[in-house]
Amino acid sequence: MKIVETKLPGCVVIEPAVFGDDRGFFFETWNADRYGQHGLPTRFVQSNVSSSARGVLRGLHYQWPNPQGKLVSVLEGEVYDVAVDIRSGSPHFGQWAAVMLSAENKRQFWIPEGFAHGFAVLSERAVFSYLCTAQYDKAADAGVRWDDAAIGIDWPVSAPLLSDKDAKAPLLADVPAERLPTFPA
Repeated sequence: MKIVETKLPGCVVIEPAVFGDDRGFFFETWNADRYGQHGLPTRFVQSNVSSSARGVLRGLHYQWPNPQGKLVSVLEGEVYDVAVDIRSGSPHFGQWAAVMLSAENKRQFWIPEGFAHGFAVLSERAVFSYLCTAQYDKAADAGVRWDDAAIGIDWPVSAPLLSDKDAKAPLLADVPAERLPTFPA
């Protein structure tokens, strides 16, 4: 496997070793020893899968307190996946990194605790997988507005399909300090 750094320290892309022939392919989606050697989590407590249609944008989501780190990948289709550093006191506060994830490229994206996460679906449909370091906590569930101009994410969709929750999420500057992760997270 190959680890590719992004402009946000801690957020990395994992490119697995894929073994294939005319019958199909095989690759490891997670291996505690191998991932641990690269400083990635060796324990996940929850696994989620979502399915979304073209143009759906989910995010930007996070939990605080009780933050979740997420190892994400696409099982079917293609998405534009984004992480935003929202840790107060971080030298990278408000900065974002993005990666294309698809069933074809088999890449994974590691989003550490303390970062907001979102994605936009570019294919007809996408099936998205999340491995999480903490369980979902409804009381800690939070979000930041997907189109916050102060963050300036260059989304590849102009009029995304949003949930009510995501459409009404606050700007990062309007999130109370006690509802933001702290650096170091």
